[in-house]
Amino acid sequence: MVVLKKHGKAGKELHAPFPYQHEAFQTLRNLEYGAVFHEQGLGKTKIGIDLALCWLAEDIVDSVIFVTKKSLVMNWQREILFHTNLKPRILGANRNQNRDIFNKPIRFYIAHYECIKSEKERIKMFSKTRALGVVLDEAQKIKNPESTLFKAFEEISTAFVRRFVLTGTPIANRPYDIWAPIYFLDQGKSLGNDFESFKNGYDIPRIKIDGEQESGQPQAPNQSAEDVEFKYANRLSTIFDRIGEFAVRETKDSSGLILPKKNFHKQICTWEDKQSELYQSYLEEARASLYKDGNWLEDNAGAILKKLLRLVQVASNPKIIDESYVAIPGKFDELYRLISSNKSKGEKTLVWSSFTNNVDWLQIKLKEFGAAKIHGKMDMITRDRSVDKILNSDDCFVLVATPGSAKEGLTLTSANHVIFYDRSFSLDDYLQAQDRIHRISQKRICHITTLILPGSIDEWVDDLLIAKELSAKLGLGDIDQDKFLESIDFSFYAKLKSFLFGKGADDG
Repeated sequence: MVVLKKHGKAGKELHAPFPYQHEAFQTLRNLEYGAVFHEQGLGKTKIGIDLALCWLAEDIVDSVIFVTKKSLVMNWQREILFHTNLKPRILGANRNQNRDIFNKPIRFYIAHYECIKSEKERIKMFSKTRALGVVLDEAQKIKNPESTLFKAFEEISTAFVRRFVLTGTPIANRPYDIWAPIYFLDQGKSLGNDFESFKNGYDIPRIKIDGEQESGQPQAPNQSAEDVEFKYANRLSTIFDRIGEFAVRETKDSSGLILPKKNFHKQICTWEDKQSELYQSYLEEARASLYKDGNWLEDNAGAILKKLLRLVQVASNPKIIDESYVAIPGKFDELYRLISSNKSKGEKTLVWSSFTNNVDWLQIKLKEFGAAKIHGKMDMITRDRSVDKILNSDDCFVLVATPGSAKEGLTLTSANHVIFYDRSFSLDDYLQAQDRIHRISQKRICHITTLILPGSIDEWVDDLLIAKELSAKLGLGDIDQDKFLESIDFSFYAKLKSFLFGKGADDG
């Protein structure tokens, strides 16, 4: 148990940690840098605060900066006030105000990522007068080594005498996403200095149905798809071993927590006639633009993703891209039925859509259930009201949200149903969104339902997310190679080609 009794006002005893939290704290407390990769909903925030208090109590640091996403700054303020007697100061967009805050003897600061980027020079100067620690929450935010955000954090990393990162999804989308947060910690000691080399070695291989590898490293003529998969699994399984001296990982299964069961469902819906016609027209347009002169333009990743996203939108709700569409899209009737059933049992539902205007539309259509909404075009005060409504109002049975605006930091265990009206290609969005309800305070069985239109892009997105999730689990040591190889199917790239261009596309 950590008690802060130095630097003036006595601290208060922290709330007792769960055993896995205490074990993580003990493992990391004496390290210069480290990572907490516990699965979403297992209380990484408390571990970060415990570590920071320990550094202060042992005079290792003078101050600690907690860095998080803009939408989570208030969450961190509440958590620090709950667990300690220290009053954190918030750094923001006002640089004059930040300057005044930096000139005061403050122990805990909270800042969002973009603020740290803009204040990097001041932080470097500040570190010359005070020993600083830093905790990066949702550290997948700096996963792109080419981004100016990562480069700013890379530049100031050694200004901190203690550097720690927290995230439940360090492999946010592809296995190579883990490289940048780890580089921030150790400057390449464990995963190397060359991101491109790491990326080439750990990206998900692309294999044709007939066993010929589509891209990546050259494949020997006698190398089968099974050989490619086996060698990839061997490489992927070494990632966590390479960082294991300073990284800890627990899942809900391994933590010893007794949580309600999480059940997954796929609900096949029925196409609305006009929606089906529009979808086929956009599919033909995609085929015409991406498959020319007998060749698939697979090197134009941006064009492919744009066309695929358009298909996801039409399968969700054509009105997103076509204002003339006035019918009720095929998934809505099933959504309405599920929410009605949940309400009859006194149970609340989170509905996720990747598209802001779809969230607006769904909230209106679901107003009889007292629906609230959250998306990126709403200010934080209005978002907080929606959170309060789903948590505390007996008349609100539905919250409709985009994963980008509400997938992290929120505990929404008043609901025990999640319905994905549509899904993006992001594994991080998918995992974070479903686990808003499956957390420590949940008492009911949780149900995760995905609405799927048959023969649509929805089916391929399902295959893609399964492959990404299995790769993430192997890379983090959640499953072994045998389980991975038993479950993985790398042919989803070839399936996409067949889906877009027909059975003969692989022969071109």
